[in-house]
Amino acid sequence: MSIKVGFISLGCPKNQVDAELMLSKLENAGFEIVDVAYEADIVIINTCGFIEDAKKESIDNILEMAELKKDGSIQKILVTGCLAERYKDEIFKELPEVDGIMGIGANADIAEAVKAVMNDEKLADFPDKEKMPLDGERLLTTPKHWAYLKIADGCSNCCSYCAIPSIRGAFRSRKMENIIKEAEQLAKDGTKELVVVAQDTTRYGLDIYGKLMLPELLRELNKIDGIKWIRLLYCYPDRITDELLDTVNECEKVLHYFDIPLQHADGRILKAMNRTGDRESLTKLIEKIRSKIPDVILRTTFITGFPGEDEEAFNALSEFVDDIQFDRLGCFAYSSEEGTPAADMENQIDNDIKKHRADVIMEQQFDIFQYKQKQYIDTVQKCIVEGYDAYTDSYFGRTWMDAPEIDSVVYFTGRGDYDEGDIVDVEIFDINDYDLMGEIV
Repeated sequence: MSIKVGFISLGCPKNQVDAELMLSKLENAGFEIVDVAYEADIVIINTCGFIEDAKKESIDNILEMAELKKDGSIQKILVTGCLAERYKDEIFKELPEVDGIMGIGANADIAEAVKAVMNDEKLADFPDKEKMPLDGERLLTTPKHWAYLKIADGCSNCCSYCAIPSIRGAFRSRKMENIIKEAEQLAKDGTKELVVVAQDTTRYGLDIYGKLMLPELLRELNKIDGIKWIRLLYCYPDRITDELLDTVNECEKVLHYFDIPLQHADGRILKAMNRTGDRESLTKLIEKIRSKIPDVILRTTFITGFPGEDEEAFNALSEFVDDIQFDRLGCFAYSSEEGTPAADMENQIDNDIKKHRADVIMEQQFDIFQYKQKQYIDTVQKCIVEGYDAYTDSYFGRTWMDAPEIDSVVYFTGRGDYDEGDIVDVEIFDINDYDLMGEIV
């Protein structure tokens, strides 16, 4: 009788791809993957440990599984991912219900780890984090019609607030031929949209090829039959080159969508973050992108309450948001992470002030977003069908302007039957909060 494995993956899309690689290894080893935790013999929690909220979510999930273990619904708990890598010494001590802990460098050995834990071995496996596999078969956890394509792991930017380099190690690009091979297989399996991810997608290739290779990679992905949309996330502003912008313009499958986490606009704060630029240089960058790609959709994220952010610095950020009018924006209160330079900086900001400033930025952005969404009324937009909602008797999906899992959706009606992944023309006739309403043309 095969061992039943439940799998909970938390955190970012990069972590989700790691989970998919591990799931494939488990399935190939003969384990039965179950969707419901209480039906499993062992539950693997692939954790996130990036910021305080993510750590809390990971710990809450471990505690929830501990309750299932206590009442006999499951037998074992195995913890993987960033929280395991970052807090290897603390987890057994603070969470004795956990039966095994693996660092990210042990991901390739997930099947052996499950066997060991099920044989009552108290497992703690932490090989070099650079042993973490970047290539291999995946068992997709996204819908069939879209998938994340991770092109690198780790980060070498070393922003002063960020623990990722210490958790994941230095930036490591995958070989281009391996990425292309994976993308071709995804296309054969029905994937229509590739969402390209890494800690810094624009740095791709610099470590193994000696130059920025994202433009060349995009040109190769653009040739793959079956792929309709290619979307870029996590672009670092310093490496958005003219070549990259020209490539996005030239490749018809590469969406005119840039996710560029800017983090702040005040030059003094950016310098303290160990990032380059200031309000003037970032404004010039945005102007250049918009001049080269007039219909571009720009997404960004900001951090409020970074140490030393006084009223003047916050006002500079607020004015920048008003001036630039981003299409998509997320703002988060600064999270002080032990082991990072920023955690030891003077002039730490009160939590209530940090959160209030984030709320102010998001309120600004809501007004901007509402205005922008209204501009799409009476226009026709390409949308990818995500499913059918019986309650509203309508289909729902995303325009080309919206990334899966983070941006808005469109609700639309249409005569005929449509499948997930179909790309249709939708005439927009209204907005509802963040979402668009329309009808298939």
